[in-house]
Amino acid sequence: MIITLLCDNPNSWIRPYIEELVEELTELNHEVYFIDRYKEIKNGHIAFFLGCEKIIPKKYLNLNKHNLVIHESALPKGKGWSPLTWQVLEGENQIPITLFEAVEKVDAGDIYLQDIIKLDGTELLTEIKHKQGIMTKKLVLEFIKKYPNITCKKQEGEESFYKRRTPKDSELDVNKTIKEQFNLLRVVDNERYPAFFFIDGQKYTIRIYKE
Repeated sequence: MIITLLCDNPNSWIRPYIEELVEELTELNHEVYFIDRYKEIKNGHIAFFLGCEKIIPKKYLNLNKHNLVIHESALPKGKGWSPLTWQVLEGENQIPITLFEAVEKVDAGDIYLQDIIKLDGTELLTEIKHKQGIMTKKLVLEFIKKYPNITCKKQEGEESFYKRRTPKDSELDVNKTIKEQFNLLRVVDNERYPAFFFIDGQKYTIRIYKE
């Protein structure tokens, strides 16, 4: 099959996992393309949109029989931005992950596969992302190996949405304990959006590492 893997963020953490997928899918005798822009999509069988930030116009969706996205929630619950991060902040350690068909409406397509990212509550961001990357690869490979003998189902139930996170969401509350805010410390990015707090108008930054 002709398979396209699109990641439109050149700095995305998921790119090394996509590179591994290219190798593994090529070893399965598929013709694989790893691209950076949706305008590079060509006619093929299956396109996976991994770590994408832009909405793909319909004319590009029409170039492949299937266009697939992976989202870390039990859709239709948890649509929107950074679902894994928001669920960790909610105290969840069993994070659903869903492979579904991309359609014009965001996060609304039919579901093919679902699994669980299992956390133990001690992981920091790089470890959380590693588990997410491993599970992303697993779902992609599972779909390809089962295809075309794989069925889908409509999304059912009440939908909910997560908002886009910004650096301001990494602010700590000086009146709360570290334990109360540990899940926030787990999901901050030490370089791009580190934890911070204010005392007497002065901003202080905190970076967290495991011993």
